[in-house]
Amino acid sequence: MAVYGGSLAVWHGHCGRVSWSPSRFDSKCFGLGRPRIYLSPSKDVMGRIGCGVRAILQVDVDSRQGLSFGKDTRELDSALGLDVVSEEELREKGFLGMRKTKLVCTIGPSCCSSEELERLALGGMNVARLNMCHNTREWHCEVIRKIKRLNEEKGFCVSVMIDTEGSQIHVIDHGSPSSVKVEEGSVWFFTAKKIDGCLPFTVEANYSGFSEDIEVGDELLIDGGMATFEVIEKIDGDLRCKCTDCGLFLPRAKFSFWRDGKLVKQKYELPTLSPKDWADIDSGITEGVDFIAMSFVNDADEVRNLKTYISTKSTKPIGVLAKIESLEALRKLGDIVEASDGIMIARGDLGVEIPLEHIPAVQKEITSICRQLNKPVIVASQLLESMVEYPTPTRAEVADVSEAVRQYADGLMLSGESAIGLYGEKALSILRMTSNRMESWSRQENRQSNLWPRQVGVALPDRIAEQICNCAVEMANNLGVDSIFVYTKHGQMASLLSRNRPYSPIFAFTDTDSTRMALNLRWGVTPLLLNLTDDIEANVAKSISVLKAKGVVGEGDSILVVSDVTPESRATSTAFQSIQIKTVS
Repeated sequence: MAVYGGSLAVWHGHCGRVSWSPSRFDSKCFGLGRPRIYLSPSKDVMGRIGCGVRAILQVDVDSRQGLSFGKDTRELDSALGLDVVSEEELREKGFLGMRKTKLVCTIGPSCCSSEELERLALGGMNVARLNMCHNTREWHCEVIRKIKRLNEEKGFCVSVMIDTEGSQIHVIDHGSPSSVKVEEGSVWFFTAKKIDGCLPFTVEANYSGFSEDIEVGDELLIDGGMATFEVIEKIDGDLRCKCTDCGLFLPRAKFSFWRDGKLVKQKYELPTLSPKDWADIDSGITEGVDFIAMSFVNDADEVRNLKTYISTKSTKPIGVLAKIESLEALRKLGDIVEASDGIMIARGDLGVEIPLEHIPAVQKEITSICRQLNKPVIVASQLLESMVEYPTPTRAEVADVSEAVRQYADGLMLSGESAIGLYGEKALSILRMTSNRMESWSRQENRQSNLWPRQVGVALPDRIAEQICNCAVEMANNLGVDSIFVYTKHGQMASLLSRNRPYSPIFAFTDTDSTRMALNLRWGVTPLLLNLTDDIEANVAKSISVLKAKGVVGEGDSILVVSDVTPESRATSTAFQSIQIKTVS
């Protein structure tokens, strides 16, 4: 094995630790070095549990004085898809100032025009969520097309998620097209019978058996406590209820019944996905959405069935996110997380089934499990609920957002705040500013979360990729590199880097648009489109050339490079993976 001049790092795969010998480290000459990882599954390797890798990283020093930049970068520029928001953020704040927590906005009547969508994209929206509970399928399709036009014509990178309604009891009609204020002492009639016209104080439910097992004296909660009623009379399958706690009655609000402080377990069983949900999913597949959030998941098989169905209907990969919003889902959390492509913590509905004081601990546990299993996690519901009506959030809401960022959640989601709220754009700016501040504070205070990731790969190449990414992030943090570049076909190595939550931003270069959109939900990852080749040096030179020409990468910037691009000429199944460190000159 050839030994080059420079520094030597010995990486012990069994513990994921790096021993670095910096005796001859010089950033000026180190920048053009090409470290190499040498992998050998020896007897020593096979005897180590959970390992399979012991690697020697050697840094060789190239005598050239700089990378070669072409005279005309316009051709390269057209091949590099850096979205306009990330580019502007890079110019303004530099690498370490880039926001890493992703922001999800629910699209509704308050923000559905092309102009409003563009302002949300400029404000930092990474994913647009469409709640299929509301509006028509045609309306949703039109919004999806508007977002895709913005991406194509204005240079944004906004992914699209549809959120299924799920088979839960909810309101079809409550006498108003918008929210209704419910006054204490008012008496309302709840029925499953079809209502013709608009009847005051009358609510139509979507399921004829909604009142089964319900008794006089039970409590009826709207959306987990937005308003509370007491059942004062049961007439066949209908209920007459008196408001005991005034509040807001939203369209298509959900019901839950309580008795003696406990949730009433009703005997009916509804399928997780209704016929309407399947029709919505088909529509989403046709429109080319990037994610489907599955409501009221109680079992991992439900997620697997949907993923199988999608694979038969779409050539494009579509991520399936499981929404955790029931006690049953918490009991089977590990299996559900493993089966899904991501998790949404729906705290509103979850808070109906478990005591409110348990929500913070449950949120933290779900976030940790998702990170261990390398699945993105979104914290949702009531983050800035007061901003549906008021221009300033409560201090408690800001603290709640800060805690989710501190827990390293991949994404934060606005629901009614953006969909029907009066101050959706301002709510988004609050999320962005709070995320930036908390990320900066965590970095300054050296609060990097010490994660010993659970091994998720089974085959040797996958385990190698995990160990390389664990090592790469530790190196990046210890060396203080400005950024991490990863060249990836399917996004796996980018997600493994993200799981370790490095200080440096991750730029993921891929030649597949579906991979780019999927990575849009990963913490700290800025996905870019690039025509990848088998030549890692050519890929690196091309991307740095364009970014330098754009003025977002400058002289002296240090970059750690990771790649899983496999040369077609290699006959073996072992992935061609490497680590390099470069300094732009």
